[in-house]
Amino acid sequence: MDNFKNIHIGSLIRQKVEESEIEMDRMCNFLKCSEMEVEKMYNEMDLPTNTLLLWSKLLEYDFFRIYTQHLILYSPPSLLYSKEQKFENQNPLLPKFRKNIYTIELIDFILEMIQTGEKTKSQVINEYGIPKTTLFKWIQKYSKS
Repeated sequence: MDNFKNIHIGSLIRQKVEESEIEMDRMCNFLKCSEMEVEKMYNEMDLPTNTLLLWSKLLEYDFFRIYTQHLILYSPPSLLYSKEQKFENQNPLLPKFRKNIYTIELIDFILEMIQTGEKTKSQVINEYGIPKTTLFKWIQKYSKS
């Protein structure tokens, strides 16, 4: 996945299906749909969450994590921080998740941008809100020398 900003979930599902070599009959039975409906899903930019959950189970791949990575990279941290402070003393009904959960795919994505010169270290720190120490630890640990 090269770009977490522009997500076309149907094409990502198609790619995973091709990698997994799952037969169409099995997919149709599991998803309770026709072959034509599966092909239509491949062309969709987004899918209902219940459908995406079924695909995630069938292909044993967390497609929701792609959207989580998008949030990590592109949501404004200052806005999230101020909202969290506002509701800190209240007991929220929904579970609270940490924003800074970085997957190896995300780390590779960031490091590749730095290595190719697409972005500087300063740009990554400023644009994505990744702490300087975290970025430098990634560079030490994961950079391909």
